[in-house]
Amino acid sequence: MNLVTRYAVVLMLGIFVGVGLTLERAVQAERQDNLQPLPLEDLRVFTEIFGKIKSDYVEPVEDKSLLNDAIDGMLGGLDPHSAYLSPESFKEVRIGTEGQFGGLGIEVTMENGFVKVVAPIDDTPAYKAGLQSGDLIIRLDDQQVKGMTLNDAVKLMRGEPGTEIKLTVVREGQAKPLEIVVERAVIKVTSVKSRVLEPGYAYVRITQFQGGTAESLRRVIGDLKKESGGSLKGLVLDLRNNPGGTLNGAVAVSDAFLTDGIIVYTKGRSVDSELRFTATPSDYLDGAPIVVLVNGGSASASEIVAGALQDHKRAIIMGTKTFGKGSVQTILPMNNGAALKITTARYYTPNDRSIQATGIEPDVEVENLTLAKNDDGGETLREADLSGHLTNDSGDDSGDEQAEDSTKSLIDDDFQLREALNLLKGVNIVRAQRN
Repeated sequence: MNLVTRYAVVLMLGIFVGVGLTLERAVQAERQDNLQPLPLEDLRVFTEIFGKIKSDYVEPVEDKSLLNDAIDGMLGGLDPHSAYLSPESFKEVRIGTEGQFGGLGIEVTMENGFVKVVAPIDDTPAYKAGLQSGDLIIRLDDQQVKGMTLNDAVKLMRGEPGTEIKLTVVREGQAKPLEIVVERAVIKVTSVKSRVLEPGYAYVRITQFQGGTAESLRRVIGDLKKESGGSLKGLVLDLRNNPGGTLNGAVAVSDAFLTDGIIVYTKGRSVDSELRFTATPSDYLDGAPIVVLVNGGSASASEIVAGALQDHKRAIIMGTKTFGKGSVQTILPMNNGAALKITTARYYTPNDRSIQATGIEPDVEVENLTLAKNDDGGETLREADLSGHLTNDSGDDSGDEQAEDSTKSLIDDDFQLREALNLLKGVNIVRAQRN
């Protein structure tokens, strides 16, 4: 090969290498912020401290224990939702998203070193024992929570079904901490519950968002339509004390009532964290009005649904301000069977609102009040109570007393639900007048 030929080969090789490097730089440019050089000096300090602990600490410490504590500390300094999941914890997370898991039945987070109850899940031991959204758990049996990681606290709360744990709880408005004993159980979550409130007006409660929640919702609404003569005049969608669940579950439930447009989108530092979800052209209710009930225990996936329906003016949001968890956690499996749960993005509603730390403000703010009955504690006298009253000549005036009493009790005991039903009726009156 002569000099000219060798030069040509080198030149061509240089061009190919140059093109390859250019393409690689173009791909990596998007993630340049994430590829900062490792802080070698700080890592030297870390290894030096590690060595000092190994050699000088008063008692021997296993390497694995030290490294796990370092990982927990590193993630704990980021935000309350990032954590290292041991193989056992990772397995429990996967079981939990499928709707059956062991424990007390509460969604929790960390706040100022204590475990904070986001919301108790309906019909679980925690719910029946009286735990409330906003409660701060300061002691588990005889162990102080302060200083624990969230994983450690959750591990202590879980255990064999039938065993008990004593929670010491600080609750707003209570002068002294409360001691609440909860019996552990296998938690089976029924994510969708429903009933007809009045002819044409239905009530659906979603306790937690799971993979099959939207399909359960479709079946339930179909049954409610049949019970109401083929169609519904309005729906109360109850998301109070719903701590969230899967993103796909929230998107699918939102899509059940929206016919177009963005449902939610996420933004983070990496390209992989940027997602957009749009609605498909179908509405389970055929445009019937919706009132969504929310409160401080409505978090994450619940806020996605409320925000999407609010921004698209598809529903009226009623109740109190939601929890404000608008961050996305990604679970990254590790080679040792464990996983890294790390916050990678924020949620944004269709109108570009971030849910994080602000929550969803209701369109109609209504506190859940308890109304007193008549001063004498009795019922109001009606015509039907008078001896010898005339009967209604259009038919039997007794009706289905058992079903009526059950629904009446539900509405009487729940002020927000009663107001939601009244609002739906008002919307339909206005619609009828316009038509």
